[in-house]
Amino acid sequence: MQVDYHQFYSSRLGRYMEFKSYGHAGKPMIVFPSSGGRFFEYEDFKMIEAIAPFIENGLIRVYTPDSIDAETWLSKFGWPGDRARHHNAYDAYIIEELVPFVRHHANWKGGMIATGCSMGGYHSVNFYFRHPDVFDTVIALSGIYDARFFVGENIGDYDVYINSPVDYLKNMEDNHYLEAYRRGNIIICTGLGLWEEDTIRDTRAMEGILKAKSIPAWIDYWGYDVDHDWPWWRVQMPHFLGRLKEQGKLR
Repeated sequence: MQVDYHQFYSSRLGRYMEFKSYGHAGKPMIVFPSSGGRFFEYEDFKMIEAIAPFIENGLIRVYTPDSIDAETWLSKFGWPGDRARHHNAYDAYIIEELVPFVRHHANWKGGMIATGCSMGGYHSVNFYFRHPDVFDTVIALSGIYDARFFVGENIGDYDVYINSPVDYLKNMEDNHYLEAYRRGNIIICTGLGLWEEDTIRDTRAMEGILKAKSIPAWIDYWGYDVDHDWPWWRVQMPHFLGRLKEQGKLR
């Protein structure tokens, strides 16, 4: 497997940002880390190993950016709106700096996959629904989709609101966005086991909103023995990639 380390200076964040890429060809998949995770987390927790056949066969090319969660949603300091605006700078880094790099590096012009586990599930859903012109597929595992989890009831600030999928999707009326969602591939999964209480609540909320908007989505609830932990995510990720492959959607 071809594995490369990358870093470049982000003018949006005012720092060097690191990431790795895995593979030689295929549909780009951007993996967001779990809570406060680093760019090497996906490899360290053997997720790359779990999906290696898809990478080695040239079906996907994986990119694992760093997070800045400790300075934004997970920060104990600063007003919620300020933390959200700092996250928006991260959004700009991903969309305006990393995505163009990926398109050039992978020689890819089409839609990409957004994915992640736990906090990465939140990011993948948020990036997918905010940027359907970039991402045509999302695989979110055990995510939180309501910004109140991070900021309490301080949802009135616009920059917080536009990063809370259960809120902005509920009010979405723009047909350009709605039709893009309906054309896309939406997979949102949670287990029903330990430490999944919050993710179950938010997954059910997303299911109801997407159904009300007539947006097709695969909302999947795994068993009561399926916990919020890496061993299950290592099972879920190749399962969903395999289904996308069967449907001819890894292209």
